[in-house]
Amino acid sequence: MDSSLILSNILNPPVLFFFIGMMAVFLKSDLEIPQPLPKLFSLYLLFAIGFKGGHEIHESGINSEIALTLLAAIMAASIVPIYSFFILKIKLDVYNAAAIAATYGSISAVTFVTASSFLEQQTPPIEYGGHMVAALALMESPAIIVGLILVRLFTRSQDTQSDSTTEEFSWSEVLREAFLNGSVFLLLGSLLVGMITSENGWNRLEVFTGEIFYGMLTFFLLDMGLVAARRIDDLKKSGSFVIGFSILMPVFNAIIGIVIAKIIGMSPGNALLFAVLCASASYIAVPAAMRMTVPEANPSLYISMALALTFPFNIIIGIPIYLAIINQVWG
Repeated sequence: MDSSLILSNILNPPVLFFFIGMMAVFLKSDLEIPQPLPKLFSLYLLFAIGFKGGHEIHESGINSEIALTLLAAIMAASIVPIYSFFILKIKLDVYNAAAIAATYGSISAVTFVTASSFLEQQTPPIEYGGHMVAALALMESPAIIVGLILVRLFTRSQDTQSDSTTEEFSWSEVLREAFLNGSVFLLLGSLLVGMITSENGWNRLEVFTGEIFYGMLTFFLLDMGLVAARRIDDLKKSGSFVIGFSILMPVFNAIIGIVIAKIIGMSPGNALLFAVLCASASYIAVPAAMRMTVPEANPSLYISMALALTFPFNIIIGIPIYLAIINQVWG
């Protein structure tokens, strides 16, 4: 593999500021991001990538490649939690196994944005389709539903003495959280607005969604560095099994994603984004859903795995590795 890919990725300002955030915690600096701001950064990133994706779908239209990509995205988000669950169940109870499986079946929008930025900074820039944003949006929810189905199926078989656990499930609330949680709703809404406002809408918002995007991403990753470093201690208590899973499962999922991308004929840029979607883990939407519907699962476990290990691994090492594999496979 070309080591310059990893070096050029590490030397990106957003990734370097992620390290700055981690160092601030390790060196006990008093650096803090006021709490309302990370939420604003997150909303801005979802809005900007959704709007840009909608605009690009409007420009390109929907063809068979786009339809196949969206179908593959839904299938990947549904299948990854299933085999992840059975691997995790070797060492963990049903609740934690299902919560972590759902976390790794869903996606990280920030990892996706970082990968998009990485493609644009290659020489020459590697192109990708706006419809990949639609794939991102479609992969948020299926993993939540599959994770909750797994909990319901396996706790029912274990809990024969009482029906109280299963009766606590409210499927209307589960579906509401899966499809109408804030991040999914904003992403889909921005995608729709980008599609229907066409070139006129794009020109009016281009300064807001384009030129300041990179700076907002940098500030967001600074905050992610602070949060990830604070989760390191939680991981130390979790043991080698979950730590190994946090690194090996993203790589395995990325390879599966690359194979699927090759089969359905994606371009190298789209293949990288699809691989990153398969490899990333949610630390916003899924934890919010799991906290509400599976309170028996330990949040410090699944949030720490996704945020303190899988997220930095993907943005620092994973993305260049996946692109190197794609370059080899695509020739």
